[in-house]
Amino acid sequence: MAVMMGCQGRDKTPTIIEKKCPRCGQLIELFSTDTEAKCENCGFVVYNDSLSCVQWCSYAKQCVGEEAYEQLMAVAKKQKERRESESSAENT
Repeated sequence: MAVMMGCQGRDKTPTIIEKKCPRCGQLIELFSTDTEAKCENCGFVVYNDSLSCVQWCSYAKQCVGEEAYEQLMAVAKKQKERRESESSAENT
């Protein structure tokens, strides 16, 4: 995903994020610019939880491109639904 050159919040160098696979425990590496990654051991898909400015910036679609924008927003929606579901389960 390419980020606009003029964006003040852009990552100059993508960082590597490590997540533990909830299914098998294998470490999964994904770049800060990735929306998701598949576990090489069992195939489980994990999502990047650090979506930053794409959720609020009015230039996000131009900055990252239509396809990446839609992917990031879909991940954000899933995360919100999961948080709401977990919250309502805790309150019952």
